[in-house]
Amino acid sequence: MSERFFLYDDTVETKTRFVSFMGENQRFDLAIIQSDRYYGKQIILDLQSNRFAIIGEDDLKEPGYLEYAYNLNEEDASELRDFLYEIV
Repeated sequence: MSERFFLYDDTVETKTRFVSFMGENQRFDLAIIQSDRYYGKQIILDLQSNRFAIIGEDDLKEPGYLEYAYNLNEEDASELRDFLYEIV
């Protein structure tokens, strides 16, 4: 068996916030992870859909990004975007 080649293997301190809120059509259960990685962006996990994305303010401005990343319709993505603007 060959030796495993790691690109990196780091342990970092993180801050995780768990948030649940009801939108017009669906419930959002999120885990928001902050660390010193990803250039100030945060990892946003949608615990209901098992999807995640690394998100910063620039990503929220990108048309269709949340719809694609979380498989949401335009209305639900708008609700999520409004919330994320408050915390990102």
